[in-house]
Amino acid sequence: MSLINRLSVRLQNHPKRVVYPEGSDTRIIQAARQFATRRLGVPILLGDRTRIKINAARLNIKLDGIRIVEPARSDELPEYVVKFRGHQRFSGLDEHQAAEYLANPNYFATMMVATGGADAMVSGATVGPASGLRPILQILPRQHGIETVSSMQILEMEEAKFGIDGALFLADCAVIPEPTAAQLADIACTTAMLVNHLTNRPPRVALLAYSTKSINSKNPAIERIKAAAVLAKERVRALEMPIEIDGELQVDAALDPFTAAIKDIESSVAGQANVLVFPDLNSGNIASKMVQIISNIPAYGQILTGLDRPVAEISRGASAHDIFGTSVIVAAQAVDRRYLYPHQLPAE
Repeated sequence: MSLINRLSVRLQNHPKRVVYPEGSDTRIIQAARQFATRRLGVPILLGDRTRIKINAARLNIKLDGIRIVEPARSDELPEYVVKFRGHQRFSGLDEHQAAEYLANPNYFATMMVATGGADAMVSGATVGPASGLRPILQILPRQHGIETVSSMQILEMEEAKFGIDGALFLADCAVIPEPTAAQLADIACTTAMLVNHLTNRPPRVALLAYSTKSINSKNPAIERIKAAAVLAKERVRALEMPIEIDGELQVDAALDPFTAAIKDIESSVAGQANVLVFPDLNSGNIASKMVQIISNIPAYGQILTGLDRPVAEISRGASAHDIFGTSVIVAAQAVDRRYLYPHQLPAE
């Protein structure tokens, strides 16, 4: 059973509300219909009500079980204006200026998630990353002890040869262009924590580079990966979670047991990594998109990590299938891990 199907089964017992700022987009409507039909929770579509209904009718999609909200006419707007102005960044705005911000669906959706009006958010279907990320980074708080907001993408393969039952987790492919060693350590830890939350399996994190366990290299890029690995291991020990981290590793040594053995690498990660942390945004973004296009592998995300609320910033090229899968992931992220994977009572 795929990760998306496994999480869907669990979500039926713990349904969540997912808000979509671009509610009139046909792919969003299709994904929302599937989310509601499978009884995973309540999709919330933001946008012009008439346009959403027209687009749904063209697709012969019923909107029962789906909530539609027009931000500028919403009953929640006055409350959100007060809370928005209470935010330090926006404290200098008057009520009219705050209402203008919140008429923007991306700001309204972010406020819904920040105030508990929605459990998770999926945005980015029709806007560039800068526009989609801006309200998220301005409003939503970070996880405790985490400074870095990054992203995780999931590639899901039919064969279980790689990753966790075929699910391979990549970071960061969308947010930080040139991460420092400290940021790479944050990326490794937050991604691993989320992977553990979603799968209940031990994450094996490889910090990738163009070399493997080099001894004499003085290249600053390699030194940065080595420093990040040391920092990440220290942070993981403090977390007391079943997370394994190693680096620097070439991608073949990280994924292929034969290559790891030939290169004489002995670690709990080499040859069996299920989380790949790229050294920079160029390599992560290029690699993830190349794999998707060449292999036609389903991809979900980008899931933002480092925030204390579940949010995804999808690609403008995402399909309805991609958006549905991403919705399942952020909704499952909103479920307390104790309920997502409850302990089984021992047999009597």
